Amino acid sequence: MSAFEIFQSIMLGLVEGLTEFLPISSTGHLIIAGDMLGYTGDQAKTFLIVIQLGAILAVCWHYRARLLTTLRGLLHDRPSQRFVCNLIIAIFPSALLGLALHKYIKAYLFSPITVAVALIVGGFIILLVERKKRTARIVSVEEMSWRDALKLGFAQAISLFPGVSRSGATIIGGLVFGLSRQAATEFSFFLAIPTMFLATGYDLLSSWQSLSSDDLSFFVLGFVVAFISALVAIRGLLWYVAHHDFRYFAHYRIVFGLVVLCYFILTAQS
Repeated sequence: MSAFEIFQSIMLGLVEGLTEFLPISSTGHLIIAGDMLGYTGDQAKTFLIVIQLGAILAVCWHYRARLLTTLRGLLHDRPSQRFVCNLIIAIFPSALLGLALHKYIKAYLFSPITVAVALIVGGFIILLVERKKRTARIVSVEEMSWRDALKLGFAQAISLFPGVSRSGATIIGGLVFGLSRQAATEFSFFLAIPTMFLATGYDLLSSWQSLSSDDLSFFVLGFVVAFISALVAIRGLLWYVAHHDFRYFAHYRIVFGLVVLCYFILTAQS
């Protein structure tokens, strides 16, 4: 790899890892970062799928003790069984809609302008939600019913629109439906594991032919950087929600959305 390729891989891995689980849309950040770094095309799309796997594994590593306990209790522990059932229920809305609309979304909605608009609109929605004081009826993910899981599944499905943010839609949806910040954030992380594995697996099956052995070191570096930076972001967000609301993220989304909009309008005119 050249020095610039190392720089590209590290920067995109950092962007993916730091933004994937924050309510600010990793898609929007990766689109503008890829464009500024001159890394676009089919290989770039495959690379972004691979580094997303690194971010998923960061969640698995952070919650490894909880996941192992849940797996061991699947045959005899009712709370573990209910928790897994809730995750399966929550996956269905986005999985079914994703399969039905995947080609349409990629063809017509995956553009800088739509992402920028989604960032801005999502920011204002977060501000509206945060204006109303709510008393949480669910303070931990163990208290969730299948109805709560289904509601959050539909909230996550909104993030199929590029720029909305999967974590943002799930966390803010959780607050609206009565979850505490901690419970909404944790369920968003747990739900990311099967959802993102299914999504990245589907994308890899359709794009694996673009991979070559020459790209291995470039992909591995980005994967590792995404894993480490995602782990930092996950732990940082869990600390943040214990002390703050999401209005700072809303302001950031609006400003960043306007920057993306201006950047691509000016780029198109030049």
